[in-house]
Amino acid sequence: MEYRQLGRSGLRVPALSLGAGTFGGTGPLFSNWGTVDSKGATRMIDISLEHGMNLFDSADVYSDGASETVLGAAIKGRRDKVLISTKLGLPMGDGPNDYGTSRDRLIKATDAALMRLGTDHIDILQLHAFDATTPIEEVMATLDDLIRVGKLRYVGASNFAGWQIMKSLSIAERHGYPRYVAHQVYYSLVGRDYEWDLMPLAEDQGLGALVWSPLGWGRLTGKVRRNTPLPSGSRLKETAQFGPPVDDEMLYDIVDVLDDIAGETGKTVPQVAINWLLQRPTVSSVILGARTEDQLIANLGAVGWSLNDDQTARLDKVSKRTPPYPHYPYYIQEGFARLNPPRFS
Repeated sequence: MEYRQLGRSGLRVPALSLGAGTFGGTGPLFSNWGTVDSKGATRMIDISLEHGMNLFDSADVYSDGASETVLGAAIKGRRDKVLISTKLGLPMGDGPNDYGTSRDRLIKATDAALMRLGTDHIDILQLHAFDATTPIEEVMATLDDLIRVGKLRYVGASNFAGWQIMKSLSIAERHGYPRYVAHQVYYSLVGRDYEWDLMPLAEDQGLGALVWSPLGWGRLTGKVRRNTPLPSGSRLKETAQFGPPVDDEMLYDIVDVLDDIAGETGKTVPQVAINWLLQRPTVSSVILGARTEDQLIANLGAVGWSLNDDQTARLDKVSKRTPPYPHYPYYIQEGFARLNPPRFS
């Protein structure tokens, strides 16, 4: 396993990490993601650690806390060997303070996550979404307090817009609060929006990308193909409405190239798709999702080798898309290549 710095921090994380969204498995979305129980999760943690993958990501909203509970049980007795990443901020109830990132909610939600995880600290806490109803000064001051008392080690964001991150970083710097070092983002060959604003920001400000859904919400498994019905058991039948939209023709074109490169390298389509991500700027760790041991072991094969320049260029070309219309100011910036060299395409 390769280890990388998490943004501009001293923490080293594995290039691949395991998402616990498949743990617990309740509700219309998460039950289709996976229903891995404590025994199955323990085995997945075993496999992960055997391969040097020691970062595990969850969220309080995953199966209404069950994901964190199952993860906590699976790491019991080996907390010192793992890094825990989790998220909070999305609704966990119908009450007026059951969502968001107010001081009250941050403190209570952190304590609840610690209890479910069976630990006294969280290595990386990320705010699951920007809360426009709470002053950013309140958010950053509370995160600072939680770090000072030892409940958190590092903080980050997830699914933030560029200006929301920059304003947060500016306020943190002004008051001497800890800065975000991670941004958990959607990024894949069928979803490269991250590159337009957020990747240059991450490079400039020292944010490490923790990539969720690297296989495009299950579309880059090699099972979704042109003129072919979805295979039986595909979670897309039940979960596509919850995930990022995809242009089907673009998807099929990308899968064609992935097929060719898989044949050239002797790797699988998912391994090639994940390896492409590992070569992208600012990516600290790609979060794998797995419902079975076999899926986990197969995806771990995405490390230990690299696409060559030609293969990378072919994937870049087939997956590149201009920003959605109207795409101001991007088309203007692209016209001044000396000022904005295309480093990320």
